[in-house]
Formats: sequence, C-alpha cells, structure tokens
Amino acid sequence: MDLDAHGMTRSTHPRQDFWLWRLVATGMAFTLFGLGGVLLRAFVFPSQRLLPGDKLDRQRRARWTLNRTFRLFIRFMVRVGILTVEFRGAERLGQPGQMILANHPSLLDVVFLVGHVKNANCIVKHSLATNPFTRGPIANARYITNDESFDMFDRAADVLRSGETLIVFPEGTRTPRDTMPRFHRGACAIALRGARVVTPVVISMNPRSLTKGEPWYRIPPCRMRYVIHVGEDIDPATWSEAHPLPIAGRRMNDHLHTYFETELARTASSGAPLNQ
Repeated sequence: MDLDAHGMTRSTHPRQDFWLWRLVATGMAFTLFGLGGVLLRAFVFPSQRLLPGDKLDRQRRARWTLNRTFRLFIRFMVRVGILTVEFRGAERLGQPGQMILANHPSLLDVVFLVGHVKNANCIVKHSLATNPFTRGPIANARYITNDESFDMFDRAADVLRSGETLIVFPEGTRTPRDTMPRFHRGACAIALRGARVVTPVVISMNPRSLTKGEPWYRIPPCRMRYVIHVGEDIDPATWSEAHPLPIAGRRMNDHLHTYFETELARTASSGAPLNQ
C-alpha cells in the first residue's frame, strides 16, 4: 500500500469490477441516503403522526419505515454492484430484551443491522442527532444517543428490560485500519443491568472502505464484500451472578474481546472477507 497526499493508504491493486461505474454508483448511493433522510423528516414522519395511535405506535411506524428503507437501500447497493453481503443467522436477531453487540468496520454497519431487525432500538452517535440528514429518523424512531451520561445508561437498560431489541456498537466509532475492535465497557454495563440475552454479531469486509475520515469517493479497487455472522447467544447472568457488577463488566468485556478477535482471525484464515 502507498500513502496519498492526505496520509491515507491507497491501494496498489488494479481497478476491477467496473471501477468507474462503482464510483458513480457510490455517489448516487450517498445522494439517495441524504435525500432520503430529508424526505423522511419532511414528509413521511409528519404524515405518520396524523395517524391514530399513541407515542409507542408512532415509534413503531418510524422504525418499520427505517427497516424497509434500509432494506431497499442495501438492495440498491447490491444491484448496482457497490458491494455484496452475506448475512448468516439473521433469523436469530430480534428477540425480546436482546442486546445485539457488533463490531464496526464501516459506515454501513448500522444500515445492515437496522435493515434486518424489525422494530429495533439502537445506540447511535450523539452528533447524528443534530445532523440535518439523520436527526429526523433518529428522533422519530427514538434511538438512544451515546452521550455517555447516566441517563443514557439508564434509558438503554430500561428499553432492554421492557423487551425491546437494542443494537449496540461498543467501540463507539468505526474500527481503525489494521487493528482489532476495542470495546468500551459501557455496553457490558448496560447488558448486565438490563439484557435478557447478548448476541454477538461479527462484521467482516474486504477490502476495507468507508472508514472514519475516509471520503466517499475513495472507493476500493474491487467491490466490497461483507460477511455478517450472528454468533451464539450469551447469558449476562454468567458474569453478574458470579461477580460484583464492576468486575462482571470487565470479565464480560474481556470475553467479548477474545471472541471477536478469534472470529475475525478465523474469517481471515478461511479466506473470507477480512477487516484489513
């Protein structure tokens, strides 16, 4: 790999998979995503609020809308050749009180999971709640922002205890290149306080793209290939019943680090997509 003028890695591999078309299609996808957020905020969600029902009904409609919109967006990216995606075990997601805990290699990880889990809650970056393209969907779906306040931890634990499915990316941001995921212990603290079950989701992709700080037009030399693998359920009581909560959180976090490192290494050795 070489370094470009911005100090970022530039692939020396030959361009494949209709590179120029993928560049155009990627621009189209980013435009659609931005316009979609604005249209949902300006027209769809206000129209839904006119329908009969309480706050919970409006939340459910907004989440259904995002689920279907993200499914269509994924289908568009696959059809135009931007990426391929293989989702293994998606049928095990969406249980009551389930925390879905995933690594975060790229910008699209939230789209994949929200698009595959109906009526799911999600912890998202606080900055997205003020972004003009994303604040409408976040507010109407009543997603939780990761401002790391005590109120955020309480709300996340409460939604799990009430039976919602909660999607969490415990890294808090996208995984840097050439590193393994490093999780904040806050996710484990929430799980120990409210989750009935924790389900790890390992997201692998090759080649890496859409990482933090990378412009949309710096597309990889070939089509992105995602493999999203849903692991076996984990019972938080394994740690909470054996240790005080602070110790239980550290032990559970260590277990998750080992699990994700092992699974990502296994993916690499099998020749499947690698977070590289």
